Amino acid sequence: MQDDLIGYLLGALDADESARVQQALDREASGASAAGGESSSEIPAADAQHLQERLAILRSAFEPLEADRAAEPAPPGLAGRTMQFVRSQATMAATVHAAVHEPPPPPSPALTPEPAPMVPASRSILDRLLLGATAIAAAVLLAPLLLETIEDSRTRRVERKLGVLGGALHGYGDAHREYPTPPPTGPLSRAGLYAPTLVAEHRLKADDGTLLVPGSGLSQSGTFRIPSREELEKAVGTERLEMLVRQMGGDFGYTLGHRDADGELQAVRNSRRGHHPIMADAPADHGLHAVHHPSGLHHVLFEDGRVQRVFDPTFAADRDHLYRNHDGNLAAGLDADDSAIGGSHHQP
Repeated sequence: MQDDLIGYLLGALDADESARVQQALDREASGASAAGGESSSEIPAADAQHLQERLAILRSAFEPLEADRAAEPAPPGLAGRTMQFVRSQATMAATVHAAVHEPPPPPSPALTPEPAPMVPASRSILDRLLLGATAIAAAVLLAPLLLETIEDSRTRRVERKLGVLGGALHGYGDAHREYPTPPPTGPLSRAGLYAPTLVAEHRLKADDGTLLVPGSGLSQSGTFRIPSREELEKAVGTERLEMLVRQMGGDFGYTLGHRDADGELQAVRNSRRGHHPIMADAPADHGLHAVHHPSGLHHVLFEDGRVQRVFDPTFAADRDHLYRNHDGNLAAGLDADDSAIGGSHHQP
């Protein structure tokens, strides 16, 4: 739905898609129920919630682009002046070439080959200049499209990896009636402990790269491997432990769970909520945005297994922050509805 709203604002949707988004916006504005009797072309009620708020956020983000929306007209006569300049440079180059190079000695008459067709020097240089200008123009025009294609491919790979992790977590949850939950205290009370826990049950491979974001430092190192629980326990009390706990969760963060009114850390339950994050791109140390996507893109796995791209870590639904609890801290939530995603080494 996020992509539909962006296309709607940019006028990039076809008529049916645009009408579908407008229908959802009108339905939300009027407060009409989206349940029952919907056609397959309509947006489900769960996706239609809070569209007005998301649309307002996107409009605000696009406002700086309005100044560049209209094409800047080329000055009159620009093409003619450009070609005239190119011809003058070619003529000058040919003149200099003729002045500094003496003609070669005439060949022996017995070895004189058939004369080759003569190409004026200015013509040859002009062709090279035009070819170079064309190559530069093509690079300028195509580079943004190439970068966009690479970034979109990277994003889709991250989403697929989060989908795999969601399946592993659901399998663990079905078997244990709870998701992997770190100890409430101690040196191994870290968000990233979910990874060795899944590896121990053969729900995740230690070195297949599932926990790595393409292009990240860990993925480029080529040495990443999820440590076992035994390795972690042996490293307790040594400097090696800090290195292990910082890397064991890879490039993804995991829910820090929540504490009850007495301050006791509770097991992470799977209530299959579509709005409750359980994993996402790991946060930077300040907890304001993802460490690998400072521009604002975040990939989020929700309790129900849905993976979504989020451009604002503060959710429009209830103003919850992806990485901070209701007190504004990068720590366990204050209640069951308070979710905060921590990096591998963060403690609840």
